[in-house]
Amino acid sequence: MPRRRPIMSDALKYEIAEELGVADIVYREGWGSVSSRNCGNIVKKAIERAEKALLQQRGQ
Repeated sequence: MPRRRPIMSDALKYEIAEELGVADIVYREGWGSVSSRNCGNIVKKAIERAEKALLQQRGQ
């Protein structure tokens, strides 16, 4: 069975968490303490960034 590698880097997760104002929770208590709503917002923001990067890449 192949190993799964993480899609999002930890640096990206922390960067987006800081943008959304939940980084302090992550640093103090870990990712397990972040609400599912905030985790969903982090994923949503990461998807938006990936789509934007893809569009820019295809546009060149």
